[in-house]
Amino acid sequence: MGNGNSREAKESRRSRLRHKLQKFRIHRRHLRSSRNSAGMVIQRTVSAEDFSGIALLTLIGAEMKFKDKWLACVSFGEQTFRTEISDTTQKPIWNSEKKLLLEKNGPSLARVSVFETNRVARNKIIGYCELDIFDFVVQEPESTCKSFNLLDPTSSNVVGSIFLSCAIEDPVETERRFAKRILSIMDYNEDGQLSFSEFSDLIKAFGNLVAANKKEELFKAADLNGDGVVTIDELAALLALQQEQEPIINNCPVCGEALQVSDKLNAMIHMTLCFDEGTGNQVMTGGFLTDRQASYGWMFKLSEWTHLSTYDVGLNTGSSASYIVVIDRKSKRLVEELIDSKIVLSMRAIYQSKIGLRLMDQGAKEILQRLSEKQGKKMSSVESAQKIPRFLEFFKDQINMAEVKYPLQHFKTFNEFFIRELKPGARPIACMNRNDVAVCAADCRLMAFQSVEDSTRFWIKGKKFSIRGLLGKNVNPNAFLDGSLVIFRLAPQDYHRFHVPVSGVIEQFVDVSGSLYTVNPIAVNSKYCNVFTENKRTVAIISTSEFGKVAFVAIGATMVGSINFVRKEGEHVKKGDELGYFSFGGSTVICVFEKDAIRIDNDLLVNSGRSLETLVSVGMQLGVSTRTFARSTLI
Repeated sequence: MGNGNSREAKESRRSRLRHKLQKFRIHRRHLRSSRNSAGMVIQRTVSAEDFSGIALLTLIGAEMKFKDKWLACVSFGEQTFRTEISDTTQKPIWNSEKKLLLEKNGPSLARVSVFETNRVARNKIIGYCELDIFDFVVQEPESTCKSFNLLDPTSSNVVGSIFLSCAIEDPVETERRFAKRILSIMDYNEDGQLSFSEFSDLIKAFGNLVAANKKEELFKAADLNGDGVVTIDELAALLALQQEQEPIINNCPVCGEALQVSDKLNAMIHMTLCFDEGTGNQVMTGGFLTDRQASYGWMFKLSEWTHLSTYDVGLNTGSSASYIVVIDRKSKRLVEELIDSKIVLSMRAIYQSKIGLRLMDQGAKEILQRLSEKQGKKMSSVESAQKIPRFLEFFKDQINMAEVKYPLQHFKTFNEFFIRELKPGARPIACMNRNDVAVCAADCRLMAFQSVEDSTRFWIKGKKFSIRGLLGKNVNPNAFLDGSLVIFRLAPQDYHRFHVPVSGVIEQFVDVSGSLYTVNPIAVNSKYCNVFTENKRTVAIISTSEFGKVAFVAIGATMVGSINFVRKEGEHVKKGDELGYFSFGGSTVICVFEKDAIRIDNDLLVNSGRSLETLVSVGMQLGVSTRTFARSTLI
């Protein structure tokens, strides 16, 4: 009878938790739909009791189309985990698991990537799938094995299948599992119980001096039945009671990290994740930022060990500027930007040293200009079309040909492909009927700052940067001084047409001559270089009713043959309309808003405050006119 009641209680808790998840999933979809149709997105705060939980994701195995040694990676939010490498087979088996923390406002989309591992330095991605963890646990209440198609990153063709399961545990189960894990570590004589000496060692590991000084009193409090030992149920009761009344766990007994004692739920979650207590399957290896980093071979690990490179988010300069990691706004997942290693080394040599920039001053600027012009002509030749397949292969998982307007054979030169158009509807425009909502102007890596001062503190390190210098001598800068700044950096693999971020009238175009430095963060973050105020650029001034004047600055870069606009002065444009395009190369757009004219979306500001670029697409919401907020306040 007791076991039956226990199972019923367990099922009841799981049912209640699934019900909460179901409501949460509907709530998330409501937010998405209201963003597309009703206008401005309303940010909502959610109480802790509305949802909390941990998902146990297990990668069971896969079926591929050829034999190889395989590994799989799971990317969730800002973390990536990997399995061990399988034997040479067409059907790898991993049975590898990881616990994922589910948060109301956190990530929900997990990406699973499968790599073949016959490369020395860099393994090759073969296929991937994405799953919404919340949807999965609602539809599959138990830890049921389910098959997902693996898609080729370039063509979206099915290249195999992967089998996985996912189960969720509620806080009560989390607490009991944690107590069980504690017992297994501290139970030296393996009798399933804690003696007083074992209990004393546990209390010391919690790092609470007050608790350590009264461990005898605590032991008596935990020993509910007075048998002289502490069982799992008694320990669970102690932890729950003490954490509620007077927390006894100040430090995680595994990693030693200080815990927020006032937040008992997150303290328990932290320790549960730290223990990685599961079903006995192999636990995935963590500590990676992206699936690419997790899949690198031993050559990459050797370069890290010898400090030839570092791998981190945020502002990296000098020898640290080897890898660029950005966060995907849609999936809230970290992504590595692909750059040829030879180009990285040359950029570091030039832009992160006084000697390199001295060479620039002694004639290298003219060399870059001639090289860019020559490369622009070369990429417009018929022979250049032969480079397209190799380009697609290098950026295999970062270019989606399924959304390109024309098939590959349509492009007769590389530049035609580079300035490719997308299918209608490929980039939905947020809040299309509301001119008080600004949108992202390009597929790009975005940095946003409410003030120029913030931009120079977190990102732009050139000593001479100013709004006046950015706009040039022929544009009156007064309206934009102390204004908000948004930087849209386009990488070579991006869709290279830029769009209007706000609705209004184009007052004027002003060309500003200059150099062609790279706009890569390696140069932007250099204190020796002033990329944005020295590069060739065109300034468009857009007059709007909702934001006042907006300066749209299209900046050329190394290998960019030209900046092309498809609109004219005096023309009325709607947000989302195509404004122009860059020919071959990386490039950047900067939008400057008048002071206090826009309230930029908070997630963009938070990422930028971490010196972390956000991967966005054309049409995503950028911010809302402050005049909208002023009107709503008056009402």
